[in-house]
Amino acid sequence: MRPVCAIYSSFLQRGFDQVVHDVALQGLPVVFVLDRAGLVGADGPTHHGVFDLGYLRPIPNLILASPRDENELQHLLATAVDSGRPFALRFPRGNAPGVALDPDPKPLAIGSASVLRRGEDLALVGLGKTVATVLEAAERLAEIGVSATVIDARFVKPLDERVVAAEARRCGRLVTVEDHAAIGGLGSAVLECLAVAAPGTLVRTLGVGDAFVEHGDVAEQWSNAAIDTTGVVQAARELLGGMA
Repeated sequence: MRPVCAIYSSFLQRGFDQVVHDVALQGLPVVFVLDRAGLVGADGPTHHGVFDLGYLRPIPNLILASPRDENELQHLLATAVDSGRPFALRFPRGNAPGVALDPDPKPLAIGSASVLRRGEDLALVGLGKTVATVLEAAERLAEIGVSATVIDARFVKPLDERVVAAEARRCGRLVTVEDHAAIGGLGSAVLECLAVAAPGTLVRTLGVGDAFVEHGDVAEQWSNAAIDTTGVVQAARELLGGMA
């Protein structure tokens, strides 16, 4: 038997001690499926799931992942159930992109990122819902002569340090984008990695600021947090010294 606990990201905050002592400390194969991860629009500040990476990432034994679409979601769920380890899988509120589903869910290599596009000027690292934004930003950057690598991090813990560090060393500049608090999430994990593996890399981390976000339209919330396409393009241009 593999318990699968489906719960809002913001509600799991109340069970933090149970995740630590009743699951992770014992290394039990419980899967936490975190709905409403990220900004949730009109549900407001009580329901924004923007802290889960930060409060789950420090817990030993726990794997933490986020799919970019519904096809990757089914494969990551298969990965979680098959892993035999404590596993948290986060995904956003709203409709999925509508990609085709593979006939059978299959486990993925734990801690594996995907390089979706390769460029020379900088690397853009997205997670979950922001991967589509990062891909769109790469297209817009290409229109002004900027060549960008795009990485779907997929796992925040364990982070695919080999892929992230290799692309950082190759490009020298890197932007992380997450639908999560800028403190403690993907950007923090990447900075921790690069401080050792590629310390000369110029890095920008984009995420939700250090404040509670009120009710509103999700697109507007993303714009305010500068994690939409325009925000990513602007951060990339600034990192490149205003080129293009």
